[in-house]
Amino acid sequence: MNDVDWAAMADLLELEGETYGPCVEQALAELADLDPRRILDVGSGPGVTACRLAAVFPRAEVTAVDGTPELLDRARERAGRLGVRLRTRVAEFPEGLADLGRADLVWAGQVVHHIGDQQGALEQLAGLLEPGGVLAVVEGGLPARWLPRDPGFGRPGLQARLDAATEERFARMRAELPGSVAVTEDWPGMLRAAGLTGVYSRTFLVDRPAPLEEVPRRAVRSTLERYRHALDGSLDAEDTATLDRLLDPDDPAGVDRRPDLFLLAARTVHFGRRPGL
Repeated sequence: MNDVDWAAMADLLELEGETYGPCVEQALAELADLDPRRILDVGSGPGVTACRLAAVFPRAEVTAVDGTPELLDRARERAGRLGVRLRTRVAEFPEGLADLGRADLVWAGQVVHHIGDQQGALEQLAGLLEPGGVLAVVEGGLPARWLPRDPGFGRPGLQARLDAATEERFARMRAELPGSVAVTEDWPGMLRAAGLTGVYSRTFLVDRPAPLEEVPRRAVRSTLERYRHALDGSLDAEDTATLDRLLDPDDPAGVDRRPDLFLLAARTVHFGRRPGL
C-alpha cells in the first residue's frame, strides 16, 4: 500500500482490533449461512480478525494476507495463543492478489481506502471469489467518541475539531496516493460495479461505557497519541495543550485515569456475492 510504517503501528492495530471486536462479531453473524472452505483476510495486520474468522469457521482454511511480515508474525503468535488454525501469506495489496487463489469468503477491513484506484481494488478482490462466494469490505461508519463534549479544560468540542483535521489529512493522503482516482464512495454501488450481486451494507456499534476497561482505554490513548503526532501543526495551541494534558499519565484528568472515559463508535461493512451456484 502506501509508505506507512505498519510494523511500527503493530501495538495500535492490535489494540484497535481487540477494542472493535464487537463490530466484527456482529458482522460475522451476518454470514451464519456460509460454510466456507477457504477464507482470505486481505490486509489482515496482526491477525485479530483473521483469528476470529478461524474461530467462527473452524472447518475453513483461513489465510491472513498482509504485506508486512512483522504483522504476520503477530498473527501466528495470536493464533497459537488462541488455539485456532491460521495460515499466513506475505502479499502486497493489490499487486500480490493474483497468486492467492480463490476463496469462499474474502474479508478486507479498512484497507481499500489506502489504494489509489479503489474501484480497481474492489474488482481485484471480487475476482478472488469462488462462484457464490462473499466479499465483506469494512469502510466508513462514524468517528469514535471518547469524552464529554466539555472535558473540563480547553475549549469544548475538541473531538469535532479532531474530526475536521483528520478529514483534511485523509483527503490529502488519498490525493497523494499513486494512481489516485476520484470516485464517489458509494460502496454498495462500487461492489455492484465490480460484478457482485445481493449487495447490502450494515453498520455495527461499539458501545463501551465508562469507566472504560484497560484494553479499550489503552486503545484510546494510542489513538490520541497518533492524532497528537499526525496533526501536529494542524491544531491551534489550545487544542494541542488539551491533547498533551489528556495524554499526561500523571494528570487525574488524563485518559489513563479519568473515570468518564468511554468508547462509542460505528463501523460499516459492505457485503456482496459473486454470481453463481
